[in-house]
Amino acid sequence: MSADIVDRITHSTAPKKNRRQLSGVAQFWLIFRYISLTIILAMVILPIYVLVVNSFKGISGVYLNTAFELPKTLNFETWSAAWDWLAVPMGRTLLFVTQSSIISALIGSINGYVLSKWRFAGSNAVFMLFLFGMFIPYQAIMIPLTQFNKLVGLTGSIYVLVLAHVVYGIPICTLIFRNYYASIPDEIIEAGRVDGASMVRIYRAIILPLSIPAFVVVLIWQFTSAWNDFLFAIFLTGGSPKLAVATTALNWLTGSSNQVYYGKNMTASLMASIPTLLVYMFLGRYFLRGLLSGSLKG
Repeated sequence: MSADIVDRITHSTAPKKNRRQLSGVAQFWLIFRYISLTIILAMVILPIYVLVVNSFKGISGVYLNTAFELPKTLNFETWSAAWDWLAVPMGRTLLFVTQSSIISALIGSINGYVLSKWRFAGSNAVFMLFLFGMFIPYQAIMIPLTQFNKLVGLTGSIYVLVLAHVVYGIPICTLIFRNYYASIPDEIIEAGRVDGASMVRIYRAIILPLSIPAFVVVLIWQFTSAWNDFLFAIFLTGGSPKLAVATTALNWLTGSSNQVYYGKNMTASLMASIPTLLVYMFLGRYFLRGLLSGSLKG
């Protein structure tokens, strides 16, 4: 009996030791996680801090050895100078980015609807060809795209960038919409067919109202990628000031004079990034919800 009692006591105390050991390991990983996140957060915030701080030091009051110091007095002359330089290019950027995002989103929605709910012979091969377009680098199509723009008469117009970003946005938009529509029950489509609705009417009356989360994801994605693009903007516009957008205007600002004015350059960089920052600040949660909505259903 004494041996049994000793065994029971030993086995009853063992899990407590394991729990204490596991709690110690869990605490270590928790501390490590917070330290890692703090370091990553500092790496992300530090450039923004430098831009914001130096944007209030005036055009000629920024030096590399004092870049991290707070301004002694607030000077807004860099903001007015940067706005005078970027106002027209940013308005032009907003124009073509909005158009290209909406057009590519609509085309991607239609493609995703057909490829997910109206299967046909070779539909998987067509979808794979769409996905293949995501992996073609910009540099591979620049010469053919330039020749095509000359052929259709888009050279010298901002719509040359609209076309480029619509073409490159269709594959990713098709992928997102196809995955999202695949989570919609087929019974809804069948009910529409039983009622005599056509393919177009089902899309307009049933599918399109359910597509808001996917449209939010696609529009945010297309907006930020087109706004931040530099390669298409500098190549397809031929460096024309009449077609300058935010990224090319920033590039020309840096080399517009022999002397580098860090305050003006930093303020212009901050100003050009404000639209995308605002988009993710106010719509970031909807972006994540939209990404997850298609993967969690069904």
